[in-house]
Amino acid sequence: MRISTNTIYDAGSSNLLRQANDLFTLQQQLSTGRRMLAPSDDPVASSRALEIDQSKAMNDQFAANRRDATSALGFAEAQIDIASDLLGAVRERLVQAGNAPLTDSDRKTVATDLRAMFSELLGIANSRDAFGDYLFSGYKSETQPFAGGVEAGVIYSGDDGQREAQVATNRRLAISDSGASIFMRVPAGNGYYSLSPGAGNQGTAVFDAGTVTDMSAWLDPANPGSFDVVFAVSGGVTTYDIIDNVSGNSLLTGAAPAGAPLPRTYQTGDVIALQSTGAEPAFDFGASFSLTGAPADGDHASLQISASQSVFETLGAAILALEQPADGSEVSFARLSNAIGASITGIDRATDTFLTTRSRIGARSSELSALDELGDDVNLQFETSLSTLRDLNYTEAISKLTQDLAYFEAAQQSFLKVSGLTLFNYIGA
Repeated sequence: MRISTNTIYDAGSSNLLRQANDLFTLQQQLSTGRRMLAPSDDPVASSRALEIDQSKAMNDQFAANRRDATSALGFAEAQIDIASDLLGAVRERLVQAGNAPLTDSDRKTVATDLRAMFSELLGIANSRDAFGDYLFSGYKSETQPFAGGVEAGVIYSGDDGQREAQVATNRRLAISDSGASIFMRVPAGNGYYSLSPGAGNQGTAVFDAGTVTDMSAWLDPANPGSFDVVFAVSGGVTTYDIIDNVSGNSLLTGAAPAGAPLPRTYQTGDVIALQSTGAEPAFDFGASFSLTGAPADGDHASLQISASQSVFETLGAAILALEQPADGSEVSFARLSNAIGASITGIDRATDTFLTTRSRIGARSSELSALDELGDDVNLQFETSLSTLRDLNYTEAISKLTQDLAYFEAAQQSFLKVSGLTLFNYIGA
């Protein structure tokens, strides 16, 4: 086979160019630290790395969502914490206002302070987040949720929605709470029932909030949940009856209510129980309450299963009661004491509602922390997989570079020798 000079030059040049290209590729790999400089270098690994990149980007976005969610929950919790402290101050002022030595002027001063606290609480309920959205308006983030005042009452213009964020692949988490559930739907009374003295009562009886002594009996479907306790005073003896407002009959006789004397006798310090005694028809609704002072003839109190009452309504009622003059009258002071006692009980229920909300927020924050840890672990796995697919093995690359350099130098030397083989070198020798 005849090999021409052009063939030698072409073959030698091609080999040198190929080896130079290999060296250039190695140099690029060493300078970038990447094994794959282009998808064509390893199509399978490149495709897999692209999939992992996409998954990692989603994981990073979830991490950003969790940061925003944590910030939103933290701000909401801080506002509710401030509101809880404010209710604590309100309660202290109400207890102070219930002291007999205070004059009407003193109580009006307390009412003035409570009006300022009312406005502050309304401001907290209308708080905005860092993006200018209302915290407690549900889905209506651009609508001011609360408006109103002491006399007119406060209305809620938001909705019951809870804004959510996608914080993991299969997890959406609520990052807001409806203002209606926090500020407007506070259980009235002791949380199970509310005890309301008659507005026209003329006695000095002051009622407590009452208790549930047997929860199963109170929750019995047979419990009508609506009662009137009526008092009669005749010949210096106070008697009372308990009326089932659903049937209209007396619980103590099983018949329609009759006139004085009523079935039970009341003495100061007695506990009035919704439970039969002696020869009365059998009934037991597991509730009782007590009172101090003396009811007048015809006085009554209503006992109703707890409905919802806003914290603003509770505070507003206390303010309006404190602004009414007692004029040193025992009857007026009893009315004031009942109003203040009911307000203190309502404030306690509102505080419990705030604490429950904070607990829910805390549980979500804890879940976000756990998801952050899981997300960091997943991100580390993604980084490890990408490193395996893309990163260069420096030991192997440097060894190959040294080897290829030796091959390249040998090829250069051999090309010089071969290209120098010409007949003219021997002519005239």
